[in-house]
Amino acid sequence: MSAAVPPPAIILVRPQLGENIGKAARAMLNFGLTELRLVAPRDGWPNPSAGPAASGADIVLDRATVFDSVAAAVADCAHVYATTVRKRGVTKPVVTPEQAAGLIRAANAPSAILFGPERAGLETDDIALARTIITAPINAEFGSLNLAQAVILVAYEWSKGEALAMPPEVELPPPAPQSELDGMIGQLDAMLDAAGFYFPPDRTPTTRRTLRTLLTKPGWSSQEVRTLRGVLSALERPRDRR
Repeated sequence: MSAAVPPPAIILVRPQLGENIGKAARAMLNFGLTELRLVAPRDGWPNPSAGPAASGADIVLDRATVFDSVAAAVADCAHVYATTVRKRGVTKPVVTPEQAAGLIRAANAPSAILFGPERAGLETDDIALARTIITAPINAEFGSLNLAQAVILVAYEWSKGEALAMPPEVELPPPAPQSELDGMIGQLDAMLDAAGFYFPPDRTPTTRRTLRTLLTKPGWSSQEVRTLRGVLSALERPRDRR
């Protein structure tokens, strides 16, 4: 079903710095969003500072469209969300980014999410064009998010319903065959015997069993660690205990 739901358009309203537009584009593409709309960018568009900040998210910047007003930018959208930490006297439903993602999917219609200028955020007239407000739970004593941070919060919640690839796991080398492991243990055993590690003699079978257990499992107990420390000490300062 997720493939049939149109992803929301990200609308940056009067963005001030090209670098921030680029960073927002990067955040979008990280989480599968590609439709960027710009409303009256302060320094015009295209902006040479946006590309380097996008770090390869060129597809988002190349497809970005520019509008003179918020009303024009959202004209084709059935559902418009405004991101703000303050409702600014406008009475509208308030949802979290996670809830907004669910509502967008359930509506299955063109939607847009508004983000305000870096300095002061969306104005009351901008918010008035939206039907719903998105507010992320945030520290009440420090509610300042930069533009890219705000975009990435919303984009990440949207991405949870998408079939995006997880970072690849690091491929581990195959385990050594038992014969190689036995050879290593035998070599160590001979070195320890020559170093006088096995003392007293009646404890030798138990100590050897502990060492084999230690060397053939990933998790080490405190006793096994102490045994290995003893091994290292014996190899560092060999002495004749016989």
